[in-house]
Amino acid sequence: MKTIYNKYNSALEAIGNTPIIKLQKIVPANCANIYVKLESYNPTGSKKDRMALAMIEHAEKRSQLRPGMTVVEYTGGSTGSALAFVCAVKGYKFHVVSSDAFGHEKLDTMRALGANLEVIKSQDGKITPELITQMIQRASEIASDSDTFFTNQLNNPDILHGFEKMGNEIIEQIDKPIDGFCDAIGTAGSLMGVSRALQIAGQDTLVIALEPSTSPILTKGIPGGHNIEGVGLGFVPELLDNKYYDEARTIDENEARQTALRLAREEGILVGTSSGMNIAGAIKLAKELGPEKTVIAIACDTGLKYLTEGLFSQ
Repeated sequence: MKTIYNKYNSALEAIGNTPIIKLQKIVPANCANIYVKLESYNPTGSKKDRMALAMIEHAEKRSQLRPGMTVVEYTGGSTGSALAFVCAVKGYKFHVVSSDAFGHEKLDTMRALGANLEVIKSQDGKITPELITQMIQRASEIASDSDTFFTNQLNNPDILHGFEKMGNEIIEQIDKPIDGFCDAIGTAGSLMGVSRALQIAGQDTLVIALEPSTSPILTKGIPGGHNIEGVGLGFVPELLDNKYYDEARTIDENEARQTALRLAREEGILVGTSSGMNIAGAIKLAKELGPEKTVIAIACDTGLKYLTEGLFSQ
């Protein structure tokens, strides 16, 4: 039998269709089955490739983004890497505002892909609401130029199209009822997009929004600092819609890190801290739902982006 390999005309066509893996070793007995969507298989190693492509292509369709313009965004890293990648393929300049609070690997990847990177200094390396606000303000200043297009990820509903496709992939891959889905909240794009796909497909899924325990804005209305990149921004994101999730829960940052470490050493799945947070939440949910049920979690990106920040140094 002849093996069929994918052949693409552009690197952009390699976005999506990522594998889904059933966890074998770190799931306790008498729990639901947990499947993890491995988004590290996208070109820049992150789920953010999906939303970057959606933001750019929908802006092109509306003629908001035209040849010769510069794309502008604020980002902790993975969205920046994804946009730098998409802009490189499509021929746009990309000006990105980030911070030293985020992983060096992410900042270096943006530079490698041709981004004009502006780094805002953080206080003690913490991701805080004040830092995010400062990044947003600086990106908005740059985007005041008429030759720029501000993707503005936190307020851009186009990202939902990219993540709804991921939801459809999950439904097709699992091919049976999906009883639980949990996802950490940053832009809220992946939670909303996947949940929307589940609802359209008629799935009766318990959807849980996750946030760091030190920044419980959804559960207690209290913002705070932490070191889980890409989530827990300290305010309720514009795209979060209560119709698409059932409950919000907190996860301790240390538990998220320990889960990521266990995933690497026991399952051979190398992911970052936000993925550890998702899977820690999925394990709790799987215990509640019990055997013969199915829980889905997203492994947002590759752990290779977190080597210098000490995640795997224990």
